[in-house]
Amino acid sequence: MTAPTDEPAEGPAAAPPTPPAEPRPTRRIEPGPGIRSGLRGLPRRLNPATVGAGVVAAVFGCTGPALIVIDGAAANGLDSQVIASWIFGIYVFGGLISLFLALRYRMPVVGAFSIPGAVLVVGALGTFPFSAVVGAFLVAGLLVLVLGLSGLIGTVSRWLPQQIVMAMIAGALIRFGTGVVTAAESAPWIVAAAVAGFLLLSRFVPAVPGALGALVAGLAAAAATGGFTTQATAVEGWTAPVLVAPTFDLAAILAVGIPLAVLVIAAENAQAYGVLLSQGYRPPINAMTVASGVGGLLAPLTGGHNANVAGPMTAICSGPQAGPDPDARYAASVVNGVLFIAFGALAGIAVTAVTALPTELVAVVAGLAMIGVLVSSFRGAFGDGRFRTGALTALVVAMSGVAPLGISSPFWALVAGVAISAVVEPGDFRVRSEAG
Repeated sequence: MTAPTDEPAEGPAAAPPTPPAEPRPTRRIEPGPGIRSGLRGLPRRLNPATVGAGVVAAVFGCTGPALIVIDGAAANGLDSQVIASWIFGIYVFGGLISLFLALRYRMPVVGAFSIPGAVLVVGALGTFPFSAVVGAFLVAGLLVLVLGLSGLIGTVSRWLPQQIVMAMIAGALIRFGTGVVTAAESAPWIVAAAVAGFLLLSRFVPAVPGALGALVAGLAAAAATGGFTTQATAVEGWTAPVLVAPTFDLAAILAVGIPLAVLVIAAENAQAYGVLLSQGYRPPINAMTVASGVGGLLAPLTGGHNANVAGPMTAICSGPQAGPDPDARYAASVVNGVLFIAFGALAGIAVTAVTALPTELVAVVAGLAMIGVLVSSFRGAFGDGRFRTGALTALVVAMSGVAPLGISSPFWALVAGVAISAVVEPGDFRVRSEAG
């Protein structure tokens, strides 16, 4: 995806959708247009499409994922101040990752936290003291940072067949599409109104993302049918973040730290990388990994687990719902980052509002926002006839949701897809190597 040429850049622009194989990048941390370039171009790129996509991504990220942390932490006896501080860490630093990467590279990269990682962490709170879990968070962040600085992640990402990566993305995100159907079973009127709002805006007001129309229409239907609920949570009112002193326990590091680092790299970063590829960008994968490592060192200071690049929200901000101009979509990530920072800073107040939203409404809006990315991913996986068996394997494994060794299915989808292709489609690897 080429950077706009109407203003000077501080570094080389992002590459076109089909870059030549040579020359290979010589820098471990990819250069980009620069933060000043991103800021200069931002006002012209804040429009109904980019703002709407950023809002939709923030609604998704601030509802169910936040409740996983809040409810899980409360069930394991953490007090409200520590929980609020945890929320502060993952959303504020996640939002800062969005702002930095989006402005630096002028790409719609979104920072938040790993949802599977949150499930892993809250499950470990009953086994280890919280200080030991925080120590494991820091080790995870350090591991991710070291891998990012080494350049190894970028090398592996460039080696992986793009068709298998695209299939992994399709399989990992298809649950959002099927979520629209399952939500219709429990809240048909809300889902019907949301779908109608999506179709009407997409057809008659294409400058505004259809997912925003789905959100507005769904909110109206929820108000009319009494779909809003009030849910008591462990976080109420504003509390200042607190510093949490870590302790280091080998068992906690093995049970939490290492699996969390793997999830950040193999699930979140891999998904975001694949999503951006599917939309024609050349993602700065090493920089994304380094930013995720830095987030993993900063968020634990206030009790949070890894703040890192997030796959699903990057999908919402990078897809066609964020507007027809790919060079403008980074503005959606900036909007999302600002909203995440506000949510983290005002978590005690904001959580009350977002928990009132019907879960079916969040599911249908997220699913509709993913349509463009899903279409691109399926086309990229099976469109050119190469690596088809490996791509199908990756698709099925990612859809399965299996998590051997606590590592989520996107990682195993890539492993299985490459392994199968190596056995049954070795010629595709040879052709790819000769072309490169």
